[in-house]
Amino acid sequence: MSDSSREDRDRMKEEYKDHYRRIRDAKEKLRSSSYAKKAGDAVRQMNADELLNSVDHFLGKLRYKMASIESKLDVAMDDILADDEQKQSDLDEEMKKEKAKETLRQIKQEMGMLYDDLEQQAEEMNVKKTVGPQPDMTSDSTPET
Repeated sequence: MSDSSREDRDRMKEEYKDHYRRIRDAKEKLRSSSYAKKAGDAVRQMNADELLNSVDHFLGKLRYKMASIESKLDVAMDDILADDEQKQSDLDEEMKKEKAKETLRQIKQEMGMLYDDLEQQAEEMNVKKTVGPQPDMTSDSTPET
């Protein structure tokens, strides 16, 4: 093969490659323009009133769900607050009972100490008991009949 025929063949090869590249690019442009045309047609065919109605319907459902969720939340919060108030009143009542028991215990303790003080003072004054068991009397010294 001669150099000129080889050059002609390489030149033709490059022309074919270029030709096929242009065909491939044209097909890609056609494909993308057909997608754009379909999208544009779909947008043009859409009825604005129907679209707005469907959006309004969706928003209405959304508002209804939000209102029902808020009302459920309010009911739950009211129940929780009522339970907390009941627990607090129960705790307050329990604390009052404990405080009353403690006060009663302190009073009894103070009365016991007071009683012990009175007995000690009575012993110092040599006073005889007339009520209750007498510590000086034994079972041997019972009155005889």
